[in-house]
Amino acid sequence: MTNPLQIVVDRSSPIPLYFQVAEQIEAAINQGVLTPGEKVENEVTLAAELGLSRPTMRQAIQTLVNKGLVVRKRGVGTQVVQSKVRRSVGLTSLYDDLASANQDPRSEILRLERIVADEPACTALALDSGDKVWHLRRLRFIGEEPLAIMTNYIPATVADLESFDLENGGLYGSLRQHGVHMQVARQRIGARRAEGDEARLLRQARGAPLLTMSRTSYDSAGRIVEYCNHVYRPDLYSFETTLVDR
Repeated sequence: MTNPLQIVVDRSSPIPLYFQVAEQIEAAINQGVLTPGEKVENEVTLAAELGLSRPTMRQAIQTLVNKGLVVRKRGVGTQVVQSKVRRSVGLTSLYDDLASANQDPRSEILRLERIVADEPACTALALDSGDKVWHLRRLRFIGEEPLAIMTNYIPATVADLESFDLENGGLYGSLRQHGVHMQVARQRIGARRAEGDEARLLRQARGAPLLTMSRTSYDSAGRIVEYCNHVYRPDLYSFETTLVDR
């Protein structure tokens, strides 16, 4: 078998050979050519196929190990691990982003009930005291790995969330089907330690660091239609932004 990943190295390039190889294997992982659990050819075989030295190939694989894309297992070889979700900071739902990246998302509903909005929800959603909201809490998975705990508050007048299939679909997609289209949002990204049952649900150590995101969303009519607080496993998730010098 010769170079099944179609790796090409350019010896005239100023880019180090190990880095060229690592970038192409990383691209194969991100594009799904190499899937989680799949073995990467051993360093000796890859080095021979590409005409590279073993130290060069070892450095390429170590670069991928350092990025958390592959692991070395004694007696097994080098395996691809669950790829990290890199999410652009935009007004999209996590479900839509995961589905478009072929990450096989699904949700476990932890709580769904219509309640009287508490003070923080009233403030965030600009509601009056006594107004009703949907309180939705979900555990989002990619494959078999828990990725995030998502807590949403939706004014009861916006839609009937009990009619949504929120285990097999996304909240934003369901709202769009009911004529509610998100237009703009205020969002804050941060970090904190796992609290309460978060560590157990996300299979993390107690007090482990988590990424956080809070968002207040407005629809195309200018109504506040969502307030949410989400927490994410940082080993599986990150936010990406594009910065422009104006």
